[in-house]
Amino acid sequence: MIKKLWIAIIAVGFAGTVNAQDVKFGVKLGMNVSSVNESGPNSLDSKTGFLIGVTTEVKLTDKLSLQPELLLSKQGAKSETNDFTLELNYIAVPVMVKYYIADGFSVEAGPQFSFLMKDKLSSDSGNQTADISAESFDLMANLGFGYQLKNGLFFQTRYNLGLTNFDENPKVKNGVFQMSLGYQF
Repeated sequence: MIKKLWIAIIAVGFAGTVNAQDVKFGVKLGMNVSSVNESGPNSLDSKTGFLIGVTTEVKLTDKLSLQPELLLSKQGAKSETNDFTLELNYIAVPVMVKYYIADGFSVEAGPQFSFLMKDKLSSDSGNQTADISAESFDLMANLGFGYQLKNGLFFQTRYNLGLTNFDENPKVKNGVFQMSLGYQF
């Protein structure tokens, strides 16, 4: 687990080896609306969480950039009928390819490598909690768009679709809608 986290940090830092005038660093904060997609008969509701982290944007051409990020992402789901909340906290490393379609407007897509830091199932009516045996790694496909002002302030919206199961019985995958605000300097 620690080795994977170091590899992710090195990958984000690798972007800094490019010419400094073509690299911008930033911070971002946002809101997650997450759910889990289950192959079984149970239906789960979405859960609101947050994300916070750092970004690096590497200009490849005038219209194309690579944006690796290192994020703390709080995700999960809840069930109103069964009265429980599933909490999943990840260190996420999205590697987004951004294409600027107009001045400041971009579309972005790329993989996200997520490393589980905490998993907990808790009862909403009492103090009962339990650890679950979620997989420690989650691979996601991200698609979104953004807008960046000339002063460095940016807005992004994404959907992260889970490609791997984080639990095998039943087969369960993450799905996360994200809205974030950030600043590049």
